Amino acid sequence: MEYHLALPLKDDVIKKFKVGDIIFLSGTIFTARDEAHHTMLHTEKIPFDPSNMGLYHCGPLMKKTNKGWDVISAGPTTSSRMEIFEEEFLKRFNVKIIIGKGGMGERTQKALEKYICVYTSYTGGAGALAADKIMNVKDVYWYDKLGMPEAVWIFEVKEYGPLVVAMDAHGNSIYKK
Repeated sequence: MEYHLALPLKDDVIKKFKVGDIIFLSGTIFTARDEAHHTMLHTEKIPFDPSNMGLYHCGPLMKKTNKGWDVISAGPTTSSRMEIFEEEFLKRFNVKIIIGKGGMGERTQKALEKYICVYTSYTGGAGALAADKIMNVKDVYWYDKLGMPEAVWIFEVKEYGPLVVAMDAHGNSIYKK
């Protein structure tokens, strides 16, 4: 199946997804790599609501302009590095969709089922194409502390994809086949 959806996503929509489905997202997503996961999990009150957004494992290449920020490249980073954080991250922030590459492990698979979330894969090496689907940089957090690739970037996207459902909320994984 192919879906064209607007964020935020609800549990009943997440439960419809099966491994191999294709999703195009519009709405707000945020980036978080290793250090951003760690920072968010160890910050009592974060300055935005991740539950209404998609989580993107991405360390974008950005360019500062007199109008704000331009996205040069925003391809996915290897998701398996976030395996140590993802179960607690889903529990705390109630994220419903993860975008990354390369898959995640058994702990995350169980957390996807428990917290009703889906892991999607975006093609690696297509960072410039991904950047074209980012309409606006809404904000950035922890840039001074973490640096460009590890900061949390808030992006407004339109028809972001194709995202392949690689791990669904029913215990299925494209990586097990």
